[in-house]
Amino acid sequence: MNAESSTKLMTAVVVGAGNRSLVYASYASKHPEELRIVGVVEPDASRRQLAAERFGLPPEACFSTVEELIAGGTRLADAAINGTMDELHVETTVPLLRAGYHVLLEKPIGITEEEVETIRQEARRNDRIVMVCHVLRYAPFYRAIKERLVEGAIGEIVNIQTAEHVSYHHMAVSFVRGKWNSKEKCGSSMIMAKCCHDTDLLSWLAGDAKPVKVSSFGSLMQFRPDKAPEGSGTRCLVDCRIEDSCPYSARKNYIEQGLWKSYVWPNWHLGSRPTEEQLAESLRTDNPYGRCVWRCDNDVVDHQSVIVEFDSGATASHNMIGATSRPCRIIHIVGTKGEMLGVMEDGEFVVRTHDARKGREYAEEKVKIDVAGDNHGGGDLRLVHDFVRVLRGEQPSISTTSLDQSIDGHRIGFAAERARVSGCIVHL
Repeated sequence: MNAESSTKLMTAVVVGAGNRSLVYASYASKHPEELRIVGVVEPDASRRQLAAERFGLPPEACFSTVEELIAGGTRLADAAINGTMDELHVETTVPLLRAGYHVLLEKPIGITEEEVETIRQEARRNDRIVMVCHVLRYAPFYRAIKERLVEGAIGEIVNIQTAEHVSYHHMAVSFVRGKWNSKEKCGSSMIMAKCCHDTDLLSWLAGDAKPVKVSSFGSLMQFRPDKAPEGSGTRCLVDCRIEDSCPYSARKNYIEQGLWKSYVWPNWHLGSRPTEEQLAESLRTDNPYGRCVWRCDNDVVDHQSVIVEFDSGATASHNMIGATSRPCRIIHIVGTKGEMLGVMEDGEFVVRTHDARKGREYAEEKVKIDVAGDNHGGGDLRLVHDFVRVLRGEQPSISTTSLDQSIDGHRIGFAAERARVSGCIVHL
């Protein structure tokens, strides 16, 4: 690496001007000397215009499709930030790679193993960088754990246990009322749409070990019409007699609490600000987020357990539990010389090691971590920083989410859903 590469300004186009893309693209506003957004691809005209205003883009840098972007034959930027929906990743990423763009790709890579392999082969064929938005690797909490594992702090890994507790309001907005509530609708199972972060962590923390067997169990227990409480209706603000006391009330969650605004209100993340009455009228009429959580068109599981065996002999498990009171991610890793355990949202983990000296049983160290106030423990913009460094030709960090290093976590997730549906152990 030379001095020029470390200061070179990189450019990117945003593909799909949704919430996640705009979070990653916000790095350009915070670090304009490192990254500049020079174009946007977005089929929705109003969203495209709002994104153009956000980044000061001229009309000629705004496109409705990837095909329009690449039609001229001249590459507009070094890279693309692709935040399109899961089922659109292949049809948007492959043309970008062929046109010479490096890609920062929202997870999951694709909705089938075949799609993942298609993108991998295209990246290799066109000698392009693809980094996957497994932002938890970049969260200081998980990075510090990984560094301790690499140092050998607890010896050889024997078992990894992780859990994600999905809050009741997050479960409702995304996986009951929202865009990820049906595999038929978004193309991804719950374990891939919500927890491919976590299956990726299992693979990443396991080091060089490869997953060889996967089993899984789970179902939709809670959010079904037969579980609807007496007095509930079809829409919270229309015909529900228990809305006042219901924790899933759309009025409480989305207007009074102001939760998930970028999901519920179109273009909120781009500055659109409807009045409170407009918000209420939307929830009363055609907004899908105004529906009763027990009477939606959802079919994805609301809890699932995954068990993995690696070729090293180590085992791992991940539990996804939907509709918990508090959202959090929990981890416990046991090695031949000790263990590490903690909760990401608490901002600390404990390292315990064997200590057989008289009067002792184990030594214990508490590691404090500064947790940023975003949903991914401070990983979002650290991911983009690493992407920019890799584009410049610098060495990637220990957290790197290169395509080849992100696939095993996907293989675990795809196998877990096959195992859950078939009731069998899946051999990889």
